[in-house]
Amino acid sequence: MFSQTESLYRHAKERIPGGTQLLSKRPEMFAPDLWPAYFREARGCEVWDLDGRHFYDMTHNGVGSCLLGYAHPEVSRAVIGRIEQGSMCTLNAPEEVALADRLCEIHPWAQQVRLTRTGGETCAVAARIARATTDRSVIAVCGYHGWQDWYLAANLGESDALRGHLLPGLDPLGVPRELRGTLVTFPYGDRAAFQAVLDACADRLAAVFMEPCRYHDPAPGYLEFIRDGAHRAGAMLVFDEITIGWRACLGGSHLRLGVTPDIAVFAKALGNGHPIGAVIGTTAAMEGAHGSFISSTYWTESVGPAAALATLRVMQETRVWEHGAEAGSAWQERWRALGAKHGLPVAVEDGYPCLAHFAFDHPQANLMKTLYTQRMLHRGFLASTAIYPTLAHSPEIIERYGEAIDAVFGEVAEALAQDAVEKQLEGPPAHTGFRRLL
Repeated sequence: MFSQTESLYRHAKERIPGGTQLLSKRPEMFAPDLWPAYFREARGCEVWDLDGRHFYDMTHNGVGSCLLGYAHPEVSRAVIGRIEQGSMCTLNAPEEVALADRLCEIHPWAQQVRLTRTGGETCAVAARIARATTDRSVIAVCGYHGWQDWYLAANLGESDALRGHLLPGLDPLGVPRELRGTLVTFPYGDRAAFQAVLDACADRLAAVFMEPCRYHDPAPGYLEFIRDGAHRAGAMLVFDEITIGWRACLGGSHLRLGVTPDIAVFAKALGNGHPIGAVIGTTAAMEGAHGSFISSTYWTESVGPAAALATLRVMQETRVWEHGAEAGSAWQERWRALGAKHGLPVAVEDGYPCLAHFAFDHPQANLMKTLYTQRMLHRGFLASTAIYPTLAHSPEIIERYGEAIDAVFGEVAEALAQDAVEKQLEGPPAHTGFRRLL
């Protein structure tokens, strides 16, 4: 007899291609056959599945979207109030103007804003605007920026046999071959690789699209090197702040780093779980948005902007980025100490605590990670090797999590010593990339 949660997911895999709408939410990415696919209720950092089982979320917390925790009361009040007054109308929502003003107040270099509702489309809108403003086609990218054709064109090699070489498991099937050559890539931090991009296509380059940082600060002068090179080529610099934005400071991380782009994009934490994205830019950079057709019905609903305005107020009042840094630092220290205590090969980067993560430095790393996740589930924690801290992660919950890690690290260490990690798994190992669900 399958649980209600498991039965629904088994049905979903027959009805929904891929099983879920987002790769990062597939149970197979954590613990196949054990990870709960669906939630009945989510509050703070607590989750209840369809069978009433309770878990503390010590993973992605809405894939990074709920920086304040699930169902934050002030954000919920703003959303409910807007819904009760009507969230969609033939007329426009005044909240969108208020949000545009607030984003420009936080980012004084920007004068104009276009709002969207998802991260992927936010990047696509920014790419369209950059191409329209410069009247050029080629974009240079560093890192991950969504699923749309403009970006996956990077996986179109010189021949079809090379398709899928850039991002493991992400074959650009369905992306027109004619887009080949419209996207070029360079690794973060590699000045020579970026210079090679400029040497090859400077006169065709519309924009350089990148995260200003991910887990560490860039080397001194690196972002300035990218900005200046792009501008010399007549291209624009676009910063993707969808993941790192709001976690390291109020606004985009580029404010702390002191490097101003031409355009910046936001989503995820901006609405604390409610759909909202934003493209902000200088008047000159956003010029192309006046002539290019960029329009969508649901970019005009008012729940997203209402949620974002409330979220920004709470972020500023609570200084949530400071709480995230404190919680993340506590986890980093705990992973190191308990790894050493149990003799486990635990590698913890000295990266941003707001995106804390660790890894098992061992040939059986994925098996160990899966066993760790399975055992943490039995102790009431949704846990993997990465956490997005939220305002809801209280000292008491952090302490409970530490006690569970202590016990489970001991169990994983014992299984490793007995060469029995795989034997102790209660299901298949976690997937390590995109694959078709059978």
